Amino acid sequence: MTTKTQKHKLLKHFSVSALFSRGRIKVMIDWPNVTVSGRQELDLKPEELQKSKCVLGFIPVVYYSVLLCVGVPVNILTAVALSRLACRTKKALYYYLLAVTGSDILSQLFIIFVGFLLETAVFHRDVPELLLHSVSAAEFAANHASIWSTVPLTVDRYVALCHPLLHRQISYPARARKIIVAVLFLSLASGVPFFWWSDMWRNSHPPTALDTILVWTHVTIIYFLPCSIFLHGPKLAPSRRLGKTTAMLLAITSVFSVLWAPRTVVVIYHLYVSSVHSDWRVHLAYDLSNMLAMLNTAVNFFLYCFVSKAFRSAVRDIMLMPPQQQAPNNASISSLYSGNNKRSQRESTPLSPHRARKPL
Repeated sequence: MTTKTQKHKLLKHFSVSALFSRGRIKVMIDWPNVTVSGRQELDLKPEELQKSKCVLGFIPVVYYSVLLCVGVPVNILTAVALSRLACRTKKALYYYLLAVTGSDILSQLFIIFVGFLLETAVFHRDVPELLLHSVSAAEFAANHASIWSTVPLTVDRYVALCHPLLHRQISYPARARKIIVAVLFLSLASGVPFFWWSDMWRNSHPPTALDTILVWTHVTIIYFLPCSIFLHGPKLAPSRRLGKTTAMLLAITSVFSVLWAPRTVVVIYHLYVSSVHSDWRVHLAYDLSNMLAMLNTAVNFFLYCFVSKAFRSAVRDIMLMPPQQQAPNNASISSLYSGNNKRSQRESTPLSPHRARKPL
């Protein structure tokens, strides 16, 4: 009788948990201590009973949706403004900033839209393994491109501060475009090894040697190596007065260092201390750190507006294009008409005797 009562309570608890987790939305309800016979009766695997819960629920889906709806239009507006400034000034600076913006758009599409929203929220990662690993490689490639496209800008600012004469010789648009193409190609190629990146949410086995190599390669590429370059770039010339361009670069790199630091710590913690799969606290920390890191793809527009007056003017021209475009056309037409009218008056007016006797 006691066994039947315990079994009835167990089934009742399981039905309530299944009701709350309908639609694969995980809630923070602890599973009871189930014996081996109870697991066999309920047909549940041990790793499914020990899998960490997603404490945030719908919050990441809402957050990434808002970030995508705001970040993509803002980055497109940034790209248009930077393109106009690059064509107008012919400065390599704007080409580097344009590469950063394009890489941020790729990160938003591959990581946020495809990775977090489609795979995780819509399909719940129930997709073919080949597609899952292919998207993972594309996500890492876009991530590396978004971060490493800032490195040539840092080097360019360092040369401009410490070696201005050399900067005038080597910094021009054609060279900047070649450097950008090389950086993007290397970034895309660096994403190929991460085709074998382990799925932290589903894999319950201990990290393998390949996992250790990929994790340390990842944190070195996306954080430790770029931060070492950012910290020793424009700051090597403290005696010189920092201009607005250098201030904007320092703002970009500082925001990156702050937003990406938590994810780097959590990834290493997952590798050596506790797994995301088995500990809900690590799962929560990993979700929050990813949300902070992806915020970096949408903040550069506001940094540019805060620092650069030329960028604000370019954005204002884009937003107010129709009324400003009509006024110059009308002015040019009126000036052309007045010029033709004056010319016709001069031709129709006879010369005075004094001007007629003047030699040609």
